[in-house]
Amino acid sequence: MRHLLVTLIFSVITLGRTFAASPPRPNILWFIVDDMSPHFSCYGEKTITTPNVDRLATEGLRFTQAQVTAPVCSPCRSALITGMYQTSIEAHHHRSGRGIVHLSLPTGVEPVPALFQRAGYFTCIGNGQPGKRDERGKTDYNFDWDPGIYNGSDWAGRKEGQPFFMQVQLPGGKLRGDTSETAAKLSARAARELGASTAPDTVTLPPYYPRDPVLLQDWAAYLDTVRLTDQHVGQVLERLKQEDLMENTLILFMSDHGISHARGKQFLYDEGTRVPLILRGPGVPRGVVRTDPVSANIDAPALSLAAAGLPLPAKMQGRDLLAPDYAKRRAVFAARDRCDETVDGIRSVRTARWKYIRNFYPDRPLLQPNVYKDQKSILQTLRRLDDTGKLTELQKRLLFAPKRSAEELYDLSADPDELNNLAARPDQEKTLLRLRTQLDRWMEESNDLGREPEPATTYDSDMAAASGRKPNQNDLQANIELMKRWATERPLKVHP
Repeated sequence: MRHLLVTLIFSVITLGRTFAASPPRPNILWFIVDDMSPHFSCYGEKTITTPNVDRLATEGLRFTQAQVTAPVCSPCRSALITGMYQTSIEAHHHRSGRGIVHLSLPTGVEPVPALFQRAGYFTCIGNGQPGKRDERGKTDYNFDWDPGIYNGSDWAGRKEGQPFFMQVQLPGGKLRGDTSETAAKLSARAARELGASTAPDTVTLPPYYPRDPVLLQDWAAYLDTVRLTDQHVGQVLERLKQEDLMENTLILFMSDHGISHARGKQFLYDEGTRVPLILRGPGVPRGVVRTDPVSANIDAPALSLAAAGLPLPAKMQGRDLLAPDYAKRRAVFAARDRCDETVDGIRSVRTARWKYIRNFYPDRPLLQPNVYKDQKSILQTLRRLDDTGKLTELQKRLLFAPKRSAEELYDLSADPDELNNLAARPDQEKTLLRLRTQLDRWMEESNDLGREPEPATTYDSDMAAASGRKPNQNDLQANIELMKRWATERPLKVHP
């Protein structure tokens, strides 16, 4: 008996030492930025410098081919917070489920903060700069969810020693607003806070945008939003350092989609889907660059849960990018569906070299009427230049053709701006068929719910919810009626 007692005491002491020696569970901190492409110095941007994001890249892991699964806020964020393709959970229409018709997550799918919270983490969402008020950050999920999955707006509210899962939500490209006036105000703010603003004549535009003063001013203001974002990141990093949290915090930096511009946000060209993705912290290699395609928004939850030692839900479609046995993706997929009142359906598959895009509504123009985008000075300017014949043939063809090709194929190694559609080229027939088959397989295996038109009751519910909070009500109602008419005149075509 005495021997047994001694053995038990020794075992308890040994277990206690083992437990005490175990490293604490890492904190998880996400920087999620609105409307921003990889225009950072570490990604090759020359017009501005971004020392704080560059520091993350130097001290961590940078992905050069990170893509999101949706090029607009709410579908992307719905995917981000679940680790699921938005098309698999009925969250694929932008700002859906906001009216009398509500959407619920499928059985077995939960928001990631709920998983962290159940594991003892303090879950929070804010701007990383605690104030007197509990100001929570952007969510924008297209399904019903319990606000209780967030304990607060900042990790300052946690218990002593409690690990946290924090989302630092930053407005990013939205800071410049929609008009030339708001862009000018942003530039003035940059001059005050950063010492100087970006000069419009120094910016480089993609070849499908004309060097018009309005577009140059807007792009310069956008680059200043990148600089202000970098400044904010630096302030949060300094706070982590001062609180002795840097070395036990897994930091993830990404945006929810690319720049809000004519061919960017809402579309599946790289301008809309390619995002920055940088990781730093425990278990992350330092100073490493990965060039394999990844699905940033659905992979972020998987790698974060794994870093915390938590199991991945069986249904989760994201992958742990840091797993020792991680098998690199051969391709990544993206989808665009209805954005506000504007009905569309686009799918893409992207490999390291190729991009294949399928348009479900080829009989409709790329830039369909859309109140959100048409209120922007840059879109109004582009339409004016088109009306007055001042666009180049390339710009007019890519932006204002009355119809689209059912299929688009781009060789990104030779054509990174996606200017030359090779889908009709006989010498690319094998590549086209391979990618077409890959996309068909993904839509089937992922149960892509966008293969069927949105029910009229759901559309009407969301449009009723949008009415009253949207500007330009007359334009909105006209667009809604146009969409309903086109539903019969220019219907969905899932297969080319």
